[in-house]
Amino acid sequence: MSAQQACDSIKKGLLEADCAQTICTYPMADGGEGFAEIMCRYIEGTMVEASTYDLLGKRITARYAWNEKRRLAVIDVASCIGLSLYPRDQRNPMAASSYGVGLLIKDAMRRKCSKIIVGLGGSGTNDGGMGILKAFGARFYDEHRVQLSPSAYNLERIAFIDKRSFYFDRDVNLVVACDVKNRMLGKDGATYTFGRQKGIFPSQMKRLDQAMDRYVKKVDQTFHVDIDAFDGSGAAGGIGGVLLGVFQAKMRPGIEVCMEYAKFEEAVKKADLVFTGEGQTDAQTLYGKVPFGIARVAKRHKVPVICLSGALGPGYEPLYNEGVIGVFSTADRAMDFQTALSCGREKLEQLAFSIGKLINGIKEIER
Repeated sequence: MSAQQACDSIKKGLLEADCAQTICTYPMADGGEGFAEIMCRYIEGTMVEASTYDLLGKRITARYAWNEKRRLAVIDVASCIGLSLYPRDQRNPMAASSYGVGLLIKDAMRRKCSKIIVGLGGSGTNDGGMGILKAFGARFYDEHRVQLSPSAYNLERIAFIDKRSFYFDRDVNLVVACDVKNRMLGKDGATYTFGRQKGIFPSQMKRLDQAMDRYVKKVDQTFHVDIDAFDGSGAAGGIGGVLLGVFQAKMRPGIEVCMEYAKFEEAVKKADLVFTGEGQTDAQTLYGKVPFGIARVAKRHKVPVICLSGALGPGYEPLYNEGVIGVFSTADRAMDFQTALSCGREKLEQLAFSIGKLINGIKEIER
């Protein structure tokens, strides 16, 4: 379900429980799928279309948020190279490319934007941002002077990079919205940490990490910047490194960007209670995910937070140290994943209703 649908379900349940007079909804995202559409509301923009390519080279039309007056664009990479664009049995991470993201950024630049925010969550690529560099004019060649297409498969084949046609307008303020701190290389890097979920086999990881290391060195030789030297360089299969290093982007946690444009903190100051949630709450939530970001803001103003999630995994308990007073799962019985998805909104509404009734009961006791 979308963030807006989740907000609507929680609101409906609380209203049916008659536990609040005023409920304001603020759909949030941390830079992943749906980030641009959510941000569109907060920047008072419109969703515009651009012709580009998906991660496997299929011509598609993708959308991003645009505010003409502010000259501001918001792009999420998941819109064109998202992991969810292909079913598991059709994914090919070794052939996947970030080229389509580069074309979206170029489209925003053609609108003479002054600022571009790029959300890096949910990507299905591991090409080190090679595709983005190609979109801006860089060309890659093997030892036989044969031009290479951008892909994880070709990282180890790069002999040299031709940057004579490369151009990016340095006057554009580029911001990367991401919660990932991993770098590109090593056991905690892009391949080993995120490769498996993209379809890379464990047997491929050592060789691919070595290929990424070779690529990083070639980029350094060409652009005179170590793209692995930045925290977050491993985000989106190495796109983070290219944007932070070659394009000199600034990185910010996606949830902070979203809350800033939504003026969320101003709303929290007036609230008695905040509800948040996500698909699964676990140890990863503490690394910049939506509930953690919201809880930290609410804690500053001593506003309690309740987290409603589809499932609970190991390691979520430290949220209770961040102003969260309750963490609940919508799963009220054993069910498979598809069943949980199909009845997710109904279960979320029911859970919100039950908590609303609990709040009413506590109020009665306190009287």
